[in-house]
Amino acid sequence: MRRVVYVTDLEGRWEKLESALATRPGAWLDGGGRLQVEDGAVFVFGGDAVDRGPAGRRVVAALLDAWRRQPDRVVLLAGNRDLNKLRLARELRGRPLASTPPELRAGPRGPLLRWILARTMGAAEAFEHRAAELAGAGGPADDEAVVASYLDELAPDGLHVELLAASRLAHVEGGTLFVHGAVTDASLGHVPGRGRADDPRAWVEGLNAFCREQVDAYRCDPDRAGPEPRAWQPLVDYQAPLPGTRANQASVVYGRPTDAGGNPLLPSPAVVRRLRAAGIDRVVVGHTPSGDCPAVARADDGFELVLADNSYGRVERDALVVVEPDGALRVRGSTVLDDGAARRVDYGLSPGASSPVGRRDADGRLVKARLEGGDYLLFRSRGPGQVEQVAAAGADLAGRPLAAPWPE
Repeated sequence: MRRVVYVTDLEGRWEKLESALATRPGAWLDGGGRLQVEDGAVFVFGGDAVDRGPAGRRVVAALLDAWRRQPDRVVLLAGNRDLNKLRLARELRGRPLASTPPELRAGPRGPLLRWILARTMGAAEAFEHRAAELAGAGGPADDEAVVASYLDELAPDGLHVELLAASRLAHVEGGTLFVHGAVTDASLGHVPGRGRADDPRAWVEGLNAFCREQVDAYRCDPDRAGPEPRAWQPLVDYQAPLPGTRANQASVVYGRPTDAGGNPLLPSPAVVRRLRAAGIDRVVVGHTPSGDCPAVARADDGFELVLADNSYGRVERDALVVVEPDGALRVRGSTVLDDGAARRVDYGLSPGASSPVGRRDADGRLVKARLEGGDYLLFRSRGPGQVEQVAAAGADLAGRPLAAPWPE
């Protein structure tokens, strides 16, 4: 097995990539801003390259460039923010969603794109971020230039479509499975249009084949006229939440491994048994924010779930997960506690080692990480933007009952 360097949910924020790789953990940015991966390592990007920052095009270009130069050392996962852009070519060329307000249907494309991004893609600031990026490059940045930039990237040979063509939905490296969203009872084994695959590794292959076929279908016909379903519509459906919800548990892209408040939960015991039977003892995901730094949930037998998306945290930098060749986990990041103190996160977990990390205390708080200095980070979420992050001494935790964060 190779060393895995994992970064996820950059969402157009270049500084997140820079800070994650600042210590050169096996991958780094060279003086020209090109991503380099050392011998014996693989860089895994967990998905969601665009939307929430003014460097979306730069992030996409850097990821795609790295994959083209080092395809055996770079793995790109497609996130929902990446995949949902497939809709834009059709919707901006006269065939918007039925829910689109009439005045936008008949008006200029700039306001229509703003509405699509904000109301149907969870990207309220993406239009302004793209305009800022265009202006920073010295080009036109008016509404029509923003629209044109999206359409150019979504042409069959456009930059964004090239990124999706290089991407996959799941990846296994050693005993670790990487997906963007979650692995659940509903998603494990399910491949859209292909039935079920009982073996988890065959399932991963099936998901990736489905993704390739769907992107190829898009490239053949990106904005088919008329009301009939597009050949690539199943991929758009697979990456989206179910209507009226914020999840799609049958999808590895939009599934969520948390309770209703956003607290990390292990996959069900049935899912864990199936994965372990296939030699998989860890799942690493992004997509669902879990505070400032990566979160680990651990079962009694050592099975691990790692959530690494720190979007909307008190601090959005430094988040990095490294899986060593022997299976050991290294987690790095930063956090700001409820008392305002800024603390660094940098610790390792060896397979089978005893640690309170990844367990839940009697109050329902996750022992999320070990802080520099030896304290532990206790974490609880009560919904978006409502988190508890406090430090506890190791001696204090030693006297508390700790349990695995299984779903109820």
